[in-house]
Amino acid sequence: MDWNAFLDGFGVVTQPTNLLYCLIGVLIGMLIGVLPGLGPAATMAILLPIAYNADDPISAIIMLAGIYYGAQYGGTITSVLLRIPGEASSVVTVFDGFALAKQGKAGTALGIAAIGSFFGATVSIIGLTLLGPIVAGYALQFGPPEYAALALLGVLLVATVGNGHTVKALVAAAVGLLLATVGSDSFTSANRFTFDTLQLQAGIDFVVVAMGLFGVGEILYNLEERHGKPHVPAAIANIWPSRKDLKQASPAIGRGSVIGFFLGVLPGGGAVMASLAAYAAEKRIAKDPSRFGRGAIEGVAGPESANNAAATSSFIPLLTIGIPANASMAMLFAALLVVGVTPGPQLIDENPDLFWGVINSMYIGNLILLILSIPLVGVFVKILRVRPAILAPITALITILGVYTINNSVFDIFVMIVFGIVGYLMKKTGFEPGPLVLAFVLGSLMESSFRRSMLIFEGDPTGFVTRPISGTILAFILLVLALPLIRLAFRRRSPETTPDHPPIDQTERIDQEGGRR
Repeated sequence: MDWNAFLDGFGVVTQPTNLLYCLIGVLIGMLIGVLPGLGPAATMAILLPIAYNADDPISAIIMLAGIYYGAQYGGTITSVLLRIPGEASSVVTVFDGFALAKQGKAGTALGIAAIGSFFGATVSIIGLTLLGPIVAGYALQFGPPEYAALALLGVLLVATVGNGHTVKALVAAAVGLLLATVGSDSFTSANRFTFDTLQLQAGIDFVVVAMGLFGVGEILYNLEERHGKPHVPAAIANIWPSRKDLKQASPAIGRGSVIGFFLGVLPGGGAVMASLAAYAAEKRIAKDPSRFGRGAIEGVAGPESANNAAATSSFIPLLTIGIPANASMAMLFAALLVVGVTPGPQLIDENPDLFWGVINSMYIGNLILLILSIPLVGVFVKILRVRPAILAPITALITILGVYTINNSVFDIFVMIVFGIVGYLMKKTGFEPGPLVLAFVLGSLMESSFRRSMLIFEGDPTGFVTRPISGTILAFILLVLALPLIRLAFRRRSPETTPDHPPIDQTERIDQEGGRR
């Protein structure tokens, strides 16, 4: 590891402009986390045009990164106070966070969540600092066959490891891959799916797709689903946790940080899986599991440290091998491409200021979040009283102006509206836009790498198997595809499970029921 470059990164992030962008990013992230529905991916999509016009691309990337990990902090507030997760990764926090709030311990829950979030994120940033250059060094051995296999693995993992709707996720990913082929073929110059439309010959702009699916789609969906103003408490007392609470929560924070770091690295894993795994782990090792769902402090500490650790470690595959681990990372991937930077193993050597500047901004950004998250709870409680009908037109106007500034094209606005309607229909029918967006991002990389590989292999596809790295990745892909069949076979062979030892999926169901009581 080049410690001089690491220290230079601190010099980059401590420049006044970059500090300001870092502060703006984490504050926007917290606000978005507090407001249920919009989410960091949608917000980053709406603000992507800033990357086009930024004087310093590092500032724009620092801000967008801050929005992502800042949202993990904000999502806790509504989970505890309203029983509404502001972020998907905060769903598990509802179980015990809201139970603590009903006992008059909302301040304690929020304080423990803030401390756990900071510790988990810091552990993960240290891991990113130490492991990032090592992973990038190995990734330098990657050629077109390895990138083709890796892109395919990324799409499959995102589609098969998620909210349980595997078939729907695979369909969405297939649509994303199809959309990635729209435009002029880079090898043959033949037009594909352009329908004799001049504007489509250059392909569909990723920012337009993302702003439509996440921005417009979420606005339409939230207007329909959310009515009136939520009831929020007038005041919150005892925000700083006691020594007893800290002592009780500390082991859970440590375990959650480790779990989150490793799960966050996996494409499709991320903060949601990390928080679920941390909650399940805490409940299994607890002396009295019946406390969970009724106000166990570990049920807040473990998941919150895990989801923030996972949010940070998801930067490892993006920055080192150029594979986004989730929809928010896909937005950062697009932002890097917009400013002329290609994410991957060359990034650390070709753009060390950006690489280390972004990483070091996370140290500062998470410290800002720890300092501001608790004092700003009162402000966010007031924001929660704003009606969605007031926020929606403002967000829509920002979205339209943002997409127009990309190419000064009215056509892009119409395309965005079309994808907004598609995003709304996807949400209504149980399809998640995340797999579609990730497949759209990885589609071009997959296609170009595959075709270059076939040229290298002179048309012989067995070359993918004979190369050690690509062959290993393909073997792992087969394992991912076979896992559902293996699980099904074990379920059929296993005897009836006793009530004292329920299977994992049943445990999660019990967790959720416990959170509802």
